[in-house]
Amino acid sequence: MEENIFFKNKKVLVVILGIYGGGAAMAKWLFQNGAKVTVTDMRTEKELAHSMKLFSPREKKGIHFVLGGQREEDFTSNDIIVIGPGVPQDSPYLVAARKAGKQIENDASLFFRFVKNPVIAVTGTRGKSTTTSWLAHLLGQKYGSFIPTGNNPEHPFMKELLEILDEKRPVVAEMSSWQLETLGASKKAPHIAVITNLFPDHLNRYKDGMEGYAKAKANIFKYQTENDFLILNDTNPWTKFFLSQKPKSQVFYFSKKPFVKGKNGMSVKGGEMIFRQGGKDKKILDVNKFSEKMGEHNLENLLATVLTIKLFDSKFRISKKMIDTLPQIRFRQEIILKKGGLTVVNDSAGTSPDATIAILRRFNSKRVLITGGTDKDLEFSGLAKEIKKALKPDGLVLLNGSATKKLIFELEKIKFFGNPSTQLRAGEKKILLFETLEECVEYSLAALPKKQGTILFSPGAASFEKFRNEFHRGEIFNRVIEGRGS
Repeated sequence: MEENIFFKNKKVLVVILGIYGGGAAMAKWLFQNGAKVTVTDMRTEKELAHSMKLFSPREKKGIHFVLGGQREEDFTSNDIIVIGPGVPQDSPYLVAARKAGKQIENDASLFFRFVKNPVIAVTGTRGKSTTTSWLAHLLGQKYGSFIPTGNNPEHPFMKELLEILDEKRPVVAEMSSWQLETLGASKKAPHIAVITNLFPDHLNRYKDGMEGYAKAKANIFKYQTENDFLILNDTNPWTKFFLSQKPKSQVFYFSKKPFVKGKNGMSVKGGEMIFRQGGKDKKILDVNKFSEKMGEHNLENLLATVLTIKLFDSKFRISKKMIDTLPQIRFRQEIILKKGGLTVVNDSAGTSPDATIAILRRFNSKRVLITGGTDKDLEFSGLAKEIKKALKPDGLVLLNGSATKKLIFELEKIKFFGNPSTQLRAGEKKILLFETLEECVEYSLAALPKKQGTILFSPGAASFEKFRNEFHRGEIFNRVIEGRGS
């Protein structure tokens, strides 16, 4: 096998095992393909107990584990270094590996080296998980049921390569900026690349700010050819930057507004989704009620999804009935409870201020917002202004964290807390700041008389000060809601 030739007797270091098994899937696949594998992680074996259980006795015996710390010698003595998402490109260990001439890979670059299937890859700040899930759902109705792979700790890239895939069936992959940073190692690209949008995010990782973040995203189309497709958001300001990188692929756009002449893609005109190619327009679907049901941001995700499918398979017919079956995506504006007049929405995967702005605009009836978390060097002035328009001080519940403190500063600048709130707990509180989700939920339920209204949980920030990741945070929130018997 090609995989065995590539890895046979090579020493490979897997950096970061991961709590959910992303590194485990990688290590297992490398071991099965003949590599001499070492796994290293700063966390202890006890902290990684879940992932360690994924290895068979034979794998545990054949793989060398260096846990509870990392050693430079492992980075300079192995032939290939396979990094996980928590490893920054300027890590001193990676710097040492590069100086020693070592090959740096990640799960995405290895996936592209060996996958035989046509790949549809989706990236962007917001909407990539929804778009990949909807693509998998709709394409699965013709090509057989499958789940998207990639930027999801529960469904990592290498899990797909551990299975035999029909080479004609597309693989739908969600790709984060960190995965795209190292994609160039494979010198491969997806057949269809989708960039849903670009907003400030992960700026703590990129020293040159938004441009560094955008350059990482642009790697998704760097090695595309004229036989491939690039799909861009026509109204996002960073689309001009992506075009300045001179993609070799065929460029199509999606937009909630009609296109100007000369642009091909999917747009909306008079409540109809219109597909334009070669100057010819074709009506695809009536989307009059879609935004009302799913939100304006999801209309963009739908446009990107349907355009991708049309470019992948021009004979694929998409009906309104199929659109009505699109799944609710976990922890992304997910309605987890509807009981009487109470609605609870879990948007734990909303890790940037733009996500919280979107949920406030979608759910505009009587509501309480629970927000706050860990800072990623993002700006909160826009969210503060949106909160002032949408809420009163006693409708804003803050979960303490470094990003929360920045949001409070912005809210104080625009005098959001100008008038004292009503009597709440043991005295008057202008700022409803809590340390746990349990306290946040307890107050939120009390703030809605007779449980009439909507509780929105949209942190608008990362989770690492209090939770393992945004998925863990979402699960905890669900448990708290269930525990309140709401």
